[in-house]
Amino acid sequence: MNRQVVERTARYVRDELFDDASGHDWWHVDRVRKLALALGRNEGADLYIVELAALLHDISDYKLNGGDHERGAHVANHWLISLGETQVCADAVSDIVIRVSFKGAGVKTEMRTVEGEVVQDADRLDAIGAIGIARAFAYGGYAGEPMHEPSASPQYHETLEEYMTRSGGTIAHFYEKLFLLKDRMNTESARVIALRRHMVMERFVEEFLREWEAVDVAGEAGVVPDREP
Repeated sequence: MNRQVVERTARYVRDELFDDASGHDWWHVDRVRKLALALGRNEGADLYIVELAALLHDISDYKLNGGDHERGAHVANHWLISLGETQVCADAVSDIVIRVSFKGAGVKTEMRTVEGEVVQDADRLDAIGAIGIARAFAYGGYAGEPMHEPSASPQYHETLEEYMTRSGGTIAHFYEKLFLLKDRMNTESARVIALRRHMVMERFVEEFLREWEAVDVAGEAGVVPDREP
């Protein structure tokens, strides 16, 4: 394992993404790296490929670069070659980068290697649970989405183009993506973690909708509903 390549890649990604406010910042990448390495050890994956792919997986996220889902893979490939890495290594990493992201409920994003599976699982784990909730609203604010649009029903997007034009608000995003991820993990280790994080999201959305409709007001903290005279 070439630690110099890893360290230079980490510095490069940190410099590029540190000020991101969409939830795809350096700390997201760092968490994905840690999760992917832990999962990779359990699965017997090549940890060098795992770490590089985790570091570079959001170097040009299609949601932030105008919808070009291939650009991140090209950037990752060029970066690794510029550091003197082999084309085999660069291709293995870029293949993960181009496949890792969720692109709509009806779009298959299957990985071809165990390294890809653990990086994808790690990225999806960071999209759910308490941090996933925070990231969802961070991205919603960044994209100018409403927190909730009660009149908009969640959609099952069949294509990337449909998913890119979604407009139902952040709560709809839980139904259109986040609640689906628990059943789309590749590894058993990730499925165990995902189940707990999924339950955190379910409790949050249930409480959010109760408060949205003010159904929690009556009888709490001494507050009673207005009555007809």
